[in-house]
Amino acid sequence: MQERKFHIRRVAVLGAGVMGAQIAAHFANAGVPVVLFDLPAKEGDKNGIVKKAIDGLKKLEPAPLANKTALKLISAANYDEHLAQLTACDLIVEAIAERMDWKNDLYGKIAPHISPDAIVASNTSGLSIDALSQVLPADVRPRFCGIHFFNPPRYMRLVEIIATRTTDAGTLDALETWLTSRLGKGVIRALDTPNFVANRIGVLSILAVMHHTQRFELGFDVVDLLTGPKIGRPKSATYRTADVVGLDTLAHVVRTMHNTLPDDPWHRHFNAPAWLEQLIEKGALGQKTKGGIFRKVGKDIHVLDVGQQDYRPSSGELSADVAAILKDKNPASRFAALRASKDPQARFLWAIFRDVFHYAAVQLEAVADNARDLDLAMRWGFGWEQGPFEIWQSAGWTDIAQAIAADIAAGETMSNVPLPAWVLDGRNGVHTPQGSWSPRRKVYVPRSALPVYQRQLYPDSVLGDGSLSPEQSGETLFENDGVRLWRLPAVDAGIGILSFKSKMHAIGTEVVEGVVAAVRQAEQSLAGLVIWHQPPFAVGANLAQVAEACAAGDFAKLDNYVAAFQQAGQTLKYAAVPVVAAVQGMALGGGCEFALHAARRVLALESYMGLVEAGVGLIPAGGGCKEFALQAAEWAARAGTSGDLMAFLQPAFMNIATAKVSKSAAEAVDYGFARATDTMLFHPDELLYVAIREARALAESGYAPRATARAVPVAGRGGIATLEMTLVNMRDGGMISAYDYQVARAAAVALCGGEVDAGSLVDEAWLLTVERRLFIDLLKNPQTQARIQHMLDTGKPLRN
Repeated sequence: MQERKFHIRRVAVLGAGVMGAQIAAHFANAGVPVVLFDLPAKEGDKNGIVKKAIDGLKKLEPAPLANKTALKLISAANYDEHLAQLTACDLIVEAIAERMDWKNDLYGKIAPHISPDAIVASNTSGLSIDALSQVLPADVRPRFCGIHFFNPPRYMRLVEIIATRTTDAGTLDALETWLTSRLGKGVIRALDTPNFVANRIGVLSILAVMHHTQRFELGFDVVDLLTGPKIGRPKSATYRTADVVGLDTLAHVVRTMHNTLPDDPWHRHFNAPAWLEQLIEKGALGQKTKGGIFRKVGKDIHVLDVGQQDYRPSSGELSADVAAILKDKNPASRFAALRASKDPQARFLWAIFRDVFHYAAVQLEAVADNARDLDLAMRWGFGWEQGPFEIWQSAGWTDIAQAIAADIAAGETMSNVPLPAWVLDGRNGVHTPQGSWSPRRKVYVPRSALPVYQRQLYPDSVLGDGSLSPEQSGETLFENDGVRLWRLPAVDAGIGILSFKSKMHAIGTEVVEGVVAAVRQAEQSLAGLVIWHQPPFAVGANLAQVAEACAAGDFAKLDNYVAAFQQAGQTLKYAAVPVVAAVQGMALGGGCEFALHAARRVLALESYMGLVEAGVGLIPAGGGCKEFALQAAEWAARAGTSGDLMAFLQPAFMNIATAKVSKSAAEAVDYGFARATDTMLFHPDELLYVAIREARALAESGYAPRATARAVPVAGRGGIATLEMTLVNMRDGGMISAYDYQVARAAAVALCGGEVDAGSLVDEAWLLTVERRLFIDLLKNPQTQARIQHMLDTGKPLRN
């Protein structure tokens, strides 16, 4: 397929509301200059509305900006003075309020300023894209479409793009390609129907939950326990999600469905419950007003009790019957048990699944091209682990279909419309290796053949499509209990892939040994090596192994483990072939240290890197402190101030002492966990492809093993004293505990090269010995041991 080139040098976003401003922020994250427009302020600076929105981006959580320096790429503009700036924009995204008349008026204003090649798109969440296009000039309409981001735009993968009757197909292909690779999005081609795909199914799902909450007389807190991670949905479940989205926003989307879908068989349910309308009337809109369905009272969470018309402490629990059913790993028997149970919670769960399955089957032809698009839309837009058709197919397509049909006949369902004929025609599901079922086309539709998807070696698969997992793929070259060294001959037979097999990719003895063995084999038979596996990259040392050795008092064993860990890092650093670390998700403690030792890093935008050992009463000892001491010497030498190491060491020390974790790959560079020369990608599924290419490029460009670092100057006692002054102030100010002080001082000693004179020249072996001895000394302290055990027991740090 010929791919049209689409160069975005500048973007305009029309509308500086919360959504428009965050869309602008994500364009800026990608390094694209953005002009953010809104109405002129009535008083003072005419750009006041936009400037306030831009300033607000710095305060939002989760952070819409990957790095606050991205703000420099966003400029403020207003419709009265700056429309001429649109002529320099290659993409114009309208993101104003959901009013057709307001949008039409704005389109009339911008039309004379749209450049001949610019794409124009609306971020509407449900208005007709074809109707919106009619106000635009005829020559612009082929370049107009819907582009529906999900909130928050930086983090939610889904973007729905919606064509009009006149949208140029090449324009859509180019836009999909750009959104996928440059912004890291999962693009779904939605049909031009109200609320498109994800919101259409997702809002019906919420309405089904609300309907059956009342029917089975369950509390909102109980329902959130039932509709969260236990059934493969986000922790915010249903009612907390409504609070986060905003109860007024939810009610607006429901009203849109009510007003625009009069013929939908579920139409009578497209109404906000009375209790929801009452909350909105009172101004209790959810998180943005500090209260909605849930609210915080002191340190406690209270939940609305509709029967009492007041709030009560949140204290819901699962019934024993449902708790047992949900532990069953077999979907077929789990759903059979839910259907058979008389427990109200079990009946509730069957009812909400059944009604979503029913609605998705009936509406699939109207809202999406195929079943895969609908399932991925729910996963990417609503955070479900599986889409409704995947869940249905996993539980036995025919059995579930017959159960739904029986409930329709018995009047149990939210609508009595029968299942479509294709559901009951003898098929075993909608996803097959040939593709996913499309009632519109009456064929199984394969994945998109756009060239951009060739960069995704392991894209999100759907259940039943025949995709192989990484563990099932490739040719294994070496394997032990901790790692697997393998390759993909069809991609590059000369580049090895090193994957950790441990839980959360924790680094225990078997991983350390495996890393060294894999590098040695790569040096013998490969041109390069990539460290890659599904996220997280690595959560650090295997604390269970560490705690076990501490309990046994076997500190000699621990010293050997740390020495081997350090040797693994050095092996990566000085490998005869280039080692590329492909980082996504958490790279903490030892995981961060391994990444630091690689020749190059390829980082997904959402990479959270940090030397977090202080949280368990330890310091980095896998070469982390050593690497920062070397970076300090390198930085000082480049700056021509080789005697002044503290300007670099001070922020590095604070990051280590406070267990700072980057909130993005861009911040990881700022913190020194990665280099400015490293590659940052927005789409995580491209990580392995690009890392293999990076390793190959290094090999082809005459890669030579790094020379062993020469002796470098260290800050010594003077640096330790300087850092200690900071710690004294923090301790005396109540910011850290006495033991935090002790741990942080050990980090200061390691970073400064030990108790030596300032400016002393030391080598890597010395620095490694210093950090290892300090690490073992801390391990012998009962307070560190308590921190480690607390982390293992609770997953949270202990302040002692």
